[in-house]
Amino acid sequence: MAHIHLRRTLRYTTHYSSTMQKTDGPILIPDESILHASKELVYAYLTAPNLEAHVAHDAVWHVSHPVNQLQGRESIATQWVTPLNKALRGLGRRIDIFMGGAFDGRFCGGEGIWVAVHGYYVGEFVAPLFGLEPTSQTLYLRYGEFYRVVGGQIAEARILIDVVDLCRQIKRPILPPSSGLELWVPGPADHGGCLLSPQPLARTLSSVTRVQAMIAALMRFDGVNLDTMGMHEHWSPTMMWYGPCGIGTARTVAGFQTHHQRPFLHAFPDRKGGSHRARIAEGHYLASTGWPSVTATHSGEYLGVSATNAPIGMRVMDWWRVSEHTIEENWVLIDLPHLMLQMGVDLLSRARR
Repeated sequence: MAHIHLRRTLRYTTHYSSTMQKTDGPILIPDESILHASKELVYAYLTAPNLEAHVAHDAVWHVSHPVNQLQGRESIATQWVTPLNKALRGLGRRIDIFMGGAFDGRFCGGEGIWVAVHGYYVGEFVAPLFGLEPTSQTLYLRYGEFYRVVGGQIAEARILIDVVDLCRQIKRPILPPSSGLELWVPGPADHGGCLLSPQPLARTLSSVTRVQAMIAALMRFDGVNLDTMGMHEHWSPTMMWYGPCGIGTARTVAGFQTHHQRPFLHAFPDRKGGSHRARIAEGHYLASTGWPSVTATHSGEYLGVSATNAPIGMRVMDWWRVSEHTIEENWVLIDLPHLMLQMGVDLLSRARR
């Protein structure tokens, strides 16, 4: 793609474990001026959206279930943008993480500049959304969004909404209470998540090295002892893991193991990851998404659903904040309604009863 100048600045050959695929490859660092222009475009769309000005006519939006894939500006407007604005009166957007980078589409396409955003929509719930009846209460709707910029327009979006938390807020729970804390997920503890100016290259590469090493270590699990992954080597002693509602928030590696890793690996022992639609890094942050990002077999009970032995794929988004030496925070979204459909459970039907 001639309009994007990518230069390979760091390879990960020194960080591969024996089970890690070398196709994970390098993080790509785009030309600074092109990255800045792409981030300006996306920021303009986020703060004063204009589909005709900001979005390509044949753009593709991939949104959480039950919206799923939308093709073209008209479908994006009628099936996502307009219903969201009608549902949440006075719709506002809180942006807690805003970052960008380049990806070469080495797994399943997606070459270009990507901008990744995490935060909350806020508004009064006054019209139906996802088939859920309004309650007139103020809602904070957690979102994660990845936008791909091609030729000066947004060509693609991947959007995950914490629908389970929406149902919790309107008192129509669709999953058992989270094992971890159920709370309003904060932005970065250092309040530095909106990257509006250029970041030092050395800082970006250091963040990549740390997160990539942690991901490689995940594959060292011996099937029995979680400590064989050596997570304490990579995470801060006071690390925070902000999972979706249904799983919850955890503090420290021990909390992460208790509330996420142990039940997850019990349910999906053969999980395989790495099919990224985008993986980007900038400054202290690295972000990744895949649709699916993880594939597995549902071999054990998970979130109240007994094993089905069904093959599943998980739509996942991650943001990591890295300090000088360790990973401090990790924001995670999973399309749980889509996952549960593959396990034979229609979560949203529970809220509509």
